[in-house]
Amino acid sequence: MNKAEIAGRVAVRTGAGIPMTTEIVNAVFEVIAEGLASGEEVRIPGFGIFGTRSRPARTGRNPRTGESVKVAASTTPTFRAGKPLRDAVKAGKGS
Repeated sequence: MNKAEIAGRVAVRTGAGIPMTTEIVNAVFEVIAEGLASGEEVRIPGFGIFGTRSRPARTGRNPRTGESVKVAASTTPTFRAGKPLRDAVKAGKGS
């Protein structure tokens, strides 16, 4: 499912127009990204927690040549699913 499909399904459930729901979905994703970029944790009860994780600089290896390569420190986004979301996914798979 992509962003347009999410907006379409939200439009059907709410009765709002697709252009309006597309703007809302885009705004939600932008707010989450802004929060993560500023170092905040984004908690959505019943869904999950978006956060960040810092990875320190390290030395890696080029698999083709075996040469040592410096890998810069980075920050990556993370997501931990909440119990209701995990349960919904589990129930949907028939487990």
